[in-house]
Amino acid sequence: MFLPVVRLLRLHQWLKNLMMFFPPLLAGHYLWLVEPGRWWGAFLAFCFASSGVYILNDIHDREQDRNHPVKRSRPIAAGSVPVGVAVVLALVLFSLAGALVLGAPVQAKICLGGYLLLSAGYTLYLKSQPVFDLFCIAGGFLLRLLYGGAVFGVIISQWLFLSVLFLALFISAGKRRSELALQGESGSGASCRPVLARYSPAFLDGVMFMSGTSALVTYTMYVVNRTSLIYTVPLCCFGLLRYLMCAQAGRAGDPTLVLMKDSVLFVVGVLWALLLGWDIYH
Repeated sequence: MFLPVVRLLRLHQWLKNLMMFFPPLLAGHYLWLVEPGRWWGAFLAFCFASSGVYILNDIHDREQDRNHPVKRSRPIAAGSVPVGVAVVLALVLFSLAGALVLGAPVQAKICLGGYLLLSAGYTLYLKSQPVFDLFCIAGGFLLRLLYGGAVFGVIISQWLFLSVLFLALFISAGKRRSELALQGESGSGASCRPVLARYSPAFLDGVMFMSGTSALVTYTMYVVNRTSLIYTVPLCCFGLLRYLMCAQAGRAGDPTLVLMKDSVLFVVGVLWALLLGWDIYH
């Protein structure tokens, strides 16, 4: 049962939690000068909390997942991990997250609590409501950003906040667009994801065009006073267009995996990080 339990944690999704490091890194803070226990504990707290959320989501959706061509292999849907074991594991993870965040600032605790409440609302109801589901996914990214700002005591720029908001909406719309492409544009697979029956490809493409453009504009405004960072704007534009292509081809159902598996997107992400690090820390 060990490997199914590890799969249940969705460790690759912990990459999303790196968003909490954006505020201090973009502000030019040196993480190695900060007490390691402080930020490692805060990072692991969010990781444990997010894994607990994924487990509860899998428990709730296990019947639908069994009818999905890909999700049927998830440990709970496949019967590899009993529901009782999954519940206990989720409670342990939430307890660990609570213990690790005890020493964090109040604002960080509020952000983590807000993430748990938002995730609960998403799992129980909002994931089946069009547009609400997109903003719930985007809200998870924003709460990670605000959590990082609270943990490291960094004030988050308004342009950075808006840039992350629109990028997260772009990613969440791409996720739904990819699911729709995989299941057929007629919505024949709506029983696996009921909200897809209420979306059209044209609407999701429109959301991606709008939010992608807004993300690029707000990011440009964020870096406009850093001359060398202006050269990262074309790179970001290229990355957005590449992700759009992946979404329309049905390859962006899991944004984290597509970033890791699509070699072009992976290289774009690494180049962006290197250029950003060079500008801020050289």
